[in-house]
Formats: sequence, structure tokens, C-alpha cells
Amino acid sequence: MRATGPGDWELVRDVRLAALRDAPDAFASTYEREAAYTEEQWRGWFSDRFAMFLAHLEDRAKPAGLAGVFDRDDGADLVSMWVRPDARGRGVGEALMNAAAGWATDRGHDAMYLWVAEANEPARRLYERYGFTPTGDRQPLPSNPAVPEIRMRRPL
Repeated sequence: MRATGPGDWELVRDVRLAALRDAPDAFASTYEREAAYTEEQWRGWFSDRFAMFLAHLEDRAKPAGLAGVFDRDDGADLVSMWVRPDARGRGVGEALMNAAAGWATDRGHDAMYLWVAEANEPARRLYERYGFTPTGDRQPLPSNPAVPEIRMRRPL
């Protein structure tokens, strides 16, 4: 597990684009949109109010997954969570959430939030195992309004 910075923009880009290809209805953006980003736009992801973590497994050359967390005025938001299909079931998702939760706790947050596609059962089960519960908030997925998503919360 490691936090990334602007110098990692190409690696973050590659993993993020793989995530968008693998699970297009799991993210608020699209592969087509982000594939067109410039280096400046990718570097713009990094700020003092955002952290991106990459998970690595010893037997894999490529990162096993990524997760980001935003420091918002009303709480910390877990975003861009994704684990490569061949790395699922190996604790990568939990490790990514632990890194994001630690970062959020260090900034004084007492809860972490996320949005997840309502029909994405594997992701919802992972989040529920980690202590997230539905808040009752719903919205259409920004990248595909036909897909409803729900908001979940986890105390820190």
C-alpha cells in the first residue's frame, strides 16, 4: 500500500483507465472522458484535500487496486475504489479502505462516505463487511443516469 503524488500520474492514469474499462457502471466518470485527459489534468487530481492509494501484491507487477479519499467540509468521501479482477478476494479492498480511513481520521473526520451502484452486489457486500451502512440517500450515477446509486457511511 502506498500513497501517490503528482509524480505518479501515469501509473494512476493507467490503473484508473483499467478500472473504468472493467467496471463502467461503477464510476461517476467514463473511460472515454478520462482517456482524453492531459497530463496537466491527471496531475490536477493531487492536492492537500485528496489522497490516492495504490495497493500492490508481491506476485503482481501491476498495482492490484486503487482508492481515493476526499477531505470535504462535511466528511471524507471514498472514491475511485477498484480492485483488479485477478486480485479480488485477497484483502486488497480492505487494505485500500484502511489506508483511506487512516488518512480521513488524521484529518479529524469521524465518518467516511461513499456512493455505490445499487446493483453492484459484490462492492456493497465488501463495504458492508467493512462497516458501511446505507444512509438512505439515492441518486442517479452521473456517468449513466439509468443506474441508481446509494450513499453509505462508516464511522471512523
